[in-house]
Amino acid sequence: MSGYRPYQYIERRKSRQIHVGKVAVGGDAPISIQTMTNTLTSDAKATIEQIRRAELAGVDIVRVSCPDEESTAALAEIVHEVNVPIVADIHFHYKRAIEAAKAGAACLRINPGNIGSAERVREVVNAAKDHNCSIRIGVNAGSLEKHLLEKYGEPNPDALVESALEHAKILQDHDFHEFKISVKASDVFLAVAAYQQLAEACDHPLHIGITEAGSRRAGTVKSSIGLGNLLWAGVGDTMRVSLSAEPEEEVLVGWDILKSLGLRHRGVKIISCPSCARQGFNVIQTVQTLEDRLAHIKTPLTLSIIGCVVNGPGEALMTDLGVTGGGSGRHMVYSAGKQDHTVPSGSMIDHVVDLVEQRVALIEAEAAKEKAEGVEPALPDLETVK
Repeated sequence: MSGYRPYQYIERRKSRQIHVGKVAVGGDAPISIQTMTNTLTSDAKATIEQIRRAELAGVDIVRVSCPDEESTAALAEIVHEVNVPIVADIHFHYKRAIEAAKAGAACLRINPGNIGSAERVREVVNAAKDHNCSIRIGVNAGSLEKHLLEKYGEPNPDALVESALEHAKILQDHDFHEFKISVKASDVFLAVAAYQQLAEACDHPLHIGITEAGSRRAGTVKSSIGLGNLLWAGVGDTMRVSLSAEPEEEVLVGWDILKSLGLRHRGVKIISCPSCARQGFNVIQTVQTLEDRLAHIKTPLTLSIIGCVVNGPGEALMTDLGVTGGGSGRHMVYSAGKQDHTVPSGSMIDHVVDLVEQRVALIEAEAAKEKAEGVEPALPDLETVK
């Protein structure tokens, strides 16, 4: 395997660390992936089921909207039945924030300036302190305060950052420091510029995202451009990919962005060709099937699926396992970058799944052994599993 790792030069911005329940955000903590439910929060059963699907996809934190008493009443059951910390999304009514904190929310998403009087803000902050809640200050280009719109004429980076720092000061004046900030916009350039400016102005942990990014395809492209730009520059401590799609889709795209930049690793990363007339098997169908059948794998592993021998051997040099299309219905299997054996078309997918599961079992066994012996975990010899 090559030692070339360009992403090792990504230097993350140094931020303070807070906690959202059991998940550390900021500092040297991994960049966490978030999503938000789209069920009625008052329908606890449907919301729990949706959160569990997001958990299977690898979500770290889930946000739920709490616009009314019925929603905060359901929150206690939701928090109890899921395995990830829950952020309660509060917009204007301070009582919903207090109810959510009492119900077990790990974080409150608010804008302190929208809560009302200083006394109401104090009550919300005290509830957060009493119930060990952190807070996310959520600034959005679509809902900037009137005085900032009058000052700047339109949403711009200066306005978003000024809004964020005004809200932060309110919390700091109440001696509350367990908060993170977002300055989201649907315009990629506006969002990126605002986050870059905010990153230079403070050391608060930042929740990054391109809000209202769009459909699954268009939103994925838009978010990848914006979030990729920020992450490459070292900005971002937790993130959400906002799509008009199911929450688990947001999580999967978030993981793909982080894996592409080498910032986090989870599950099987498939390197595959776009396919052409040279392919020895149906690459597109094979990759789709393998993604589905390997979705349960959490241990990081790389797999190359290349339709012909033009690029196949080269890609296999850089992956743990690989398959290159060959002639006469037989295809070459690579292990740790070396030719190992051939497999016929008819059994290729089942064979690859078996190889991946065997490799993962070995990695996990070696990791468990090293942990028991108090040794720093290391990858096993990748050539020992065929």
